[in-house]
Amino acid sequence: MKSISDIKTEQSAKIAKRLLNHWKHKFDVASTETNYEIFMPSATVLLIPKTDHLHVEIDFKTDDFDQIKLEQVVVDHLVRMGQEELNADWARS
Repeated sequence: MKSISDIKTEQSAKIAKRLLNHWKHKFDVASTETNYEIFMPSATVLLIPKTDHLHVEIDFKTDDFDQIKLEQVVVDHLVRMGQEELNADWARS
Protein backbone atom coordinates (compact mmCIF):
# COMPACT_ATOMS: atom_id res chain seq x y z
CA MET A 1 0.00 0.00 0.00
CA LYS A 2 1.17 3.50 -0.79
CA SER A 3 -0.07 7.05 -0.18
CA ILE A 4 1.16 9.97 -2.29
CA SER A 5 0.45 13.70 -1.96
CA ASP A 6 1.87 17.00 -3.21
CA ILE A 7 1.34 19.46 -0.36
CA LYS A 8 1.45 23.13 -1.37
CA THR A 9 3.95 25.13 0.67
CA GLU A 10 6.67 27.69 0.05
CA GLN A 11 8.85 26.21 2.79
CA SER A 12 9.02 22.57 1.70
CA ALA A 13 12.75 22.07 2.34
CA LYS A 14 12.54 23.65 5.78
CA ILE A 15 9.64 21.56 7.03
CA ALA A 16 11.00 18.34 5.51
CA LYS A 17 14.34 18.83 7.27
CA ARG A 18 12.67 19.79 10.54
CA LEU A 19 10.47 16.69 10.43
CA LEU A 20 13.48 14.48 9.73
CA ASN A 21 15.34 16.00 12.69
CA HIS A 22 12.25 15.70 14.88
CA TRP A 23 11.79 11.99 14.15
CA LYS A 24 15.47 10.96 13.98
CA HIS A 25 15.45 10.30 17.73
CA LYS A 26 12.63 7.80 17.30
CA PHE A 27 13.24 6.25 13.86
CA ASP A 28 16.10 5.61 11.46
CA VAL A 29 16.39 8.38 8.88
CA ALA A 30 18.39 9.17 5.75
CA SER A 31 18.81 12.25 3.61
CA THR A 32 20.40 13.35 0.36
CA GLU A 33 20.54 16.73 -1.35
CA THR A 34 17.12 16.04 -2.92
CA ASN A 35 15.10 14.00 -0.43
CA TYR A 36 14.54 12.84 3.13
CA GLU A 37 13.46 9.38 4.32
CA ILE A 38 12.02 8.29 7.65
CA PHE A 39 11.99 4.56 8.33
CA MET A 40 9.13 3.70 10.69
CA PRO A 41 8.39 0.12 11.75
CA SER A 42 5.21 0.03 9.64
CA ALA A 43 6.09 2.41 6.77
CA THR A 44 8.74 4.49 5.05
CA VAL A 45 8.02 8.19 4.59
CA LEU A 46 9.74 9.88 1.63
CA LEU A 47 9.82 13.69 1.53
CA ILE A 48 10.95 15.46 -1.66
CA PRO A 49 11.00 19.26 -1.40
CA LYS A 50 10.01 21.16 -4.54
CA THR A 51 9.77 24.91 -5.19
CA ASP A 52 6.07 25.28 -4.44
CA HIS A 53 5.16 21.99 -2.77
CA LEU A 54 6.41 19.06 -0.73
CA HIS A 55 6.05 15.68 -2.42
CA VAL A 56 5.24 13.05 0.22
CA GLU A 57 5.13 9.29 -0.26
CA ILE A 58 4.24 6.83 2.47
CA ASP A 59 5.11 3.26 1.54
CA PHE A 60 3.40 0.84 3.94
CA LYS A 61 5.22 -2.38 4.77
CA THR A 62 2.07 -4.31 5.71
CA ASP A 63 -1.58 -4.20 4.69
CA ASP A 64 -2.89 -4.29 8.26
CA PHE A 65 -1.85 -0.74 9.18
CA ASP A 66 -4.26 2.22 9.36
CA GLN A 67 -3.29 4.11 6.20
CA ILE A 68 -5.50 7.13 6.87
CA LYS A 69 -4.25 7.52 10.44
CA LEU A 70 -0.57 7.60 9.43
CA GLU A 71 -1.33 10.06 6.62
CA GLN A 72 -2.89 12.38 9.21
CA VAL A 73 0.02 11.93 11.64
CA VAL A 74 2.47 12.95 8.90
CA VAL A 75 0.42 16.03 7.92
CA ASP A 76 -0.11 17.06 11.55
CA HIS A 77 3.63 16.92 12.16
CA LEU A 78 4.37 18.87 8.97
CA VAL A 79 1.93 21.57 10.12
CA ARG A 80 3.75 21.76 13.47
CA MET A 81 7.15 21.96 11.76
CA GLY A 82 6.08 24.75 9.40
CA GLN A 83 3.60 26.61 11.59
CA GLU A 84 1.25 26.93 8.63
CA GLU A 85 -1.98 25.36 7.49
CA LEU A 86 -1.34 22.51 5.05
CA ASN A 87 -3.74 20.37 3.05
CA ALA A 88 -3.03 16.96 1.60
CA ASP A 89 -5.07 15.16 -1.04
CA TRP A 90 -3.81 11.58 -0.89
CA ALA A 91 -3.70 9.20 -3.83
CA ARG A 92 -3.85 5.68 -2.43
CA SER A 93 -2.84 2.43 -4.02
